[in-house]
Amino acid sequence: MPLFKLENISKIYANNTVLKNIDLTIESGISYAIIGPSGAGKSTLLRLMNLLELPSFGNLYYNDQSVANANESVLLPLRRQMTMVIQNSQMLAGTVEDNMKIGLKLRGLPNSIIQEKIKQALAFVGLKNLVNRKANTLSGGEIQRIALARAITLEPKVLFLDEPTANLDPQNVAMVESLISDIQKQFSTTVIIVTHNLFQAKRIAEEVIFMHQGKIIEKASAKTIFNDPAENLTKQFVHGTMIY
Repeated sequence: MPLFKLENISKIYANNTVLKNIDLTIESGISYAIIGPSGAGKSTLLRLMNLLELPSFGNLYYNDQSVANANESVLLPLRRQMTMVIQNSQMLAGTVEDNMKIGLKLRGLPNSIIQEKIKQALAFVGLKNLVNRKANTLSGGEIQRIALARAITLEPKVLFLDEPTANLDPQNVAMVESLISDIQKQFSTTVIIVTHNLFQAKRIAEEVIFMHQGKIIEKASAKTIFNDPAENLTKQFVHGTMIY
């Protein structure tokens, strides 16, 4: 049973069709990268799977449960099985610990468990010494690593990432990528990353989804996509010859 199944999904904003007749399955515990030109619909597809938006047409299933027309009482507990790290992760006023407590408190966990989860997650990302640091003093790389630590505390089945290293220097990019791979392997988390960095997709993903003009053109192993794609559009994109 796939973790996500999308059948003939379309998403329309006003008169603009952003996603067109999407058919897609996502398996549990696999790392996926979604690539394609700007405006291809990558982030919109991510938001649909994250249940932050619902499709205009088509069927969307999560763990074999139809959610395309579900209400908030159904969606909220499903969203709590997922988390997202975005390009510019936000930290609220207060310390790193204060920021990491928020989601755990909303889940009603006792303080002793919250403290232990924070301790373990910060150790995992190599930043346990920053627990009492004011969040507004963190560097960009530290913020993204703390965002991943915050995600770990929630024990998500699915980790969504939308350009999580776009503004980082090469050293921090390497650190964040390594952490993403470690999370997927150690916790059997399904990882779905949107990235413009084709080298990043090659390094992180087992499966790659190539999108163009609101459609999925090709979905295959990373090796196939980058070495021997079936579709000419995919070949043009990964070889840098696509004009758009």
